Amino acid sequence: MDFAPAEWNRRLRSRAGRHHREWVSEQIPVTDHSGTENDDGTTVHGPLTQSVRALIDATIRTEAGADKVARARDLVEEATWLLSGSLVPGSFGVRQAQDGRRLPWGNAAIGLRNPIAPPLTVRPGPDGSVWCVADLGAAYEGPPGCVHGGIAALVLDQVLSATAHRPGEPAVTGTLTVRYLLPLPLGRIRAEAQVQRHEEAKTFATGRITVGGEAAVIADGVFIRPRPRF
Repeated sequence: MDFAPAEWNRRLRSRAGRHHREWVSEQIPVTDHSGTENDDGTTVHGPLTQSVRALIDATIRTEAGADKVARARDLVEEATWLLSGSLVPGSFGVRQAQDGRRLPWGNAAIGLRNPIAPPLTVRPGPDGSVWCVADLGAAYEGPPGCVHGGIAALVLDQVLSATAHRPGEPAVTGTLTVRYLLPLPLGRIRAEAQVQRHEEAKTFATGRITVGGEAAVIADGVFIRPRPRF
């Protein structure tokens, strides 16, 4: 069943919450297009995600007049209509590439398809540590001009947990303790983490976010590799 954008938007606005989601699932056929793109995701969805990130930033910072804002809204709604013609049920989850790599493209910290993800690209260090550099702009603001404390915790959770992952054994957060030492200005940050010790299925890790070489936020965490369920 096809609707013009205006009719689509009218119907979307007429429903909310659970009833809206049920209506969408009834009207939109779900088709698996996972094979239409190369495994690294850079051909189709990566550029789309970058464009939506730019849109989020512009939405926050724009001083355009009402006419331009209304026109932009129409275009965004049309884009939503185009993309909603084929949706996976529920969340994206974690898929697997043909070479066995995990593809957590919906992840809020590292997801290639997720425009609210900074995104983070966590890299290994020479001594078993991990690190990443990220640019956090207007979308991540808490106090004026500074990164929201929850975003800082998100970054550290992702980076510390990376120290505990093993091939075929992803780790989940058991505890995370965060201390805020200094205001964390918006802009480029560096996060790093290292293992303190391993205890069976648990990894104890510590990490920090620095700006200009100075620690602004530090964290300690315990990460657990769940036992397989049979």
